[in-house]
Amino acid sequence: MTDRNRNAALRPKLPDWLKVTMPGSPRYLELKQLMRGQQLHTVCEEAHCPNIGECWDRGAATFMILGEICTRRCHYCAVTTGRPQGLDLQEPARLAETVKRMGLRYCVITSVNRDDLADGGAFIFAACINRIRAESPECKIEVLIPDFAGSRDALAQVMDARPDVLNHNIESTRRIFPRVRPKGDYRRSLELLAQARELAPGVATKSGIIVGMGETMPEIVATLRDLREVDCDLLTIGQYLRPSAKHIAIDRFYHPDEFAELERIGRELGFKHVASGPLVRSSYHADEQHDAAARSRHPAP
Repeated sequence: MTDRNRNAALRPKLPDWLKVTMPGSPRYLELKQLMRGQQLHTVCEEAHCPNIGECWDRGAATFMILGEICTRRCHYCAVTTGRPQGLDLQEPARLAETVKRMGLRYCVITSVNRDDLADGGAFIFAACINRIRAESPECKIEVLIPDFAGSRDALAQVMDARPDVLNHNIESTRRIFPRVRPKGDYRRSLELLAQARELAPGVATKSGIIVGMGETMPEIVATLRDLREVDCDLLTIGQYLRPSAKHIAIDRFYHPDEFAELERIGRELGFKHVASGPLVRSSYHADEQHDAAARSRHPAP
């Protein structure tokens, strides 16, 4: 194989519907400077999200707490893997201050996996929720959490702080899950969503899938059914984009019409909102998903 063919295999040409404008608006630059000044990280940057320009331009960002080093090596993810150093107990205060300065009405908080911590970092998640509530009581809060190694006690810490949305991404289908997330567990992720519903019935639950890693359409639908069986409210489906040659190769690019069909199926299965599209990520227009869940719980008279 020639170098040209090898590079094409590693980085196949993107279809037109996956091409985005490079970020660089004044609002984007302002937020980037603010993040660096507060020593905060965003999954938007760490995971090479294609929507960073659009979201930051509209004043939305997903904050990544507990450092930037993950203890797991998922084969689709661009976040750095290694051994984290310590725990920043001042992070909740800095995050709350940034949310207040940005005037956010909706905030998404996620993290790396911290298997080195007894509670997986649940205490810091809860502290962030509580500090933001104190500083910005009108701001809605969504948390996108890891699986906390299956600890119900860790999950309870987060749910006791009452986020508005509890998000945990299943990421893939049952068959290929072990190849995609070797340190995760498909059933454990479903159990976490079920436990979240038990611990805080009033909190909306959410999950997401990325496609294009070797799954089939029937397998995707089966995973949607599994999520509905644990009463998951909200769903995101997006196209996998390979971060580097070290990650799983792209099996194929799904057409926008296929994403539209998955959205239709998701709605028929009973999800309160489905965001399905080539560039959709778990936090994409998260505020709109929350509003859809709230309307379903309290429909207009």
